[in-house]
Amino acid sequence: GTRLVEARTKAVEELAPIFVDRAAELGLPDGRLAYVGDPPTVAALEERLERDLERGVTGLGPHLHDVSIESGPRDLRAFGSQGEQRLAVLSLLLAEYGLLDERGRTPLLLLDDVLSELDDRRRAILAERIRDAHGRTRLRGQPIHEPGAEVVACHDVRIGDDEHCHAELVEQIQ
Repeated sequence: GTRLVEARTKAVEELAPIFVDRAAELGLPDGRLAYVGDPPTVAALEERLERDLERGVTGLGPHLHDVSIESGPRDLRAFGSQGEQRLAVLSLLLAEYGLLDERGRTPLLLLDDVLSELDDRRRAILAERIRDAHGRTRLRGQPIHEPGAEVVACHDVRIGDDEHCHAELVEQIQ
C-alpha cells in the first residue's frame, strides 16, 4: 500500500496548484486539493488481521483514503452547495486535462450538459481552457443560443455575444 499512497500523493500534489487556479477562475475562493491518508504500517496491519479476517474486509489501507476538495475552510463534499460542488468537479477535470496536456499527452475531456449550468463568464473561461489545450473535447447538452438543437460534438469552442460554438448540431429527439 505504501507505493500506492506515494503515487496518489504525488498525483494530487501535481494537480493541486492547477486545481487552485481553475477553482479561482471559476469563482471558488481559496480552493484546496489534498490526499488524505497515510500508508499502513506492517504492525497496524498485523494488529487488525484477526478482526479483518472475521469481517471479511480489510479495515486499513489506501482503499479507505480520500481526496479532500475544499474552498476556504469548508469541505465541499459535505458543506458545499450543489453549484460549488459542480464548479469543484469542473475545476478538477480542467486541472487533470491541463496536467495531461502539459505532459505532452493528448487528453480527452467529456462534458455532459455543463454549459447550461454556467453563467456567461464561466462559459467563456471553459471555452478558453478548451481552446488553449491540445487535447480533444466533447461537449453534450443544450447550446445557449440554439433552442431545439443539441451539441453532440465540440472541439474549438467560442462562446460569447459576438462568437459562436463550432459544433455539430442535431435536432433534439423528443
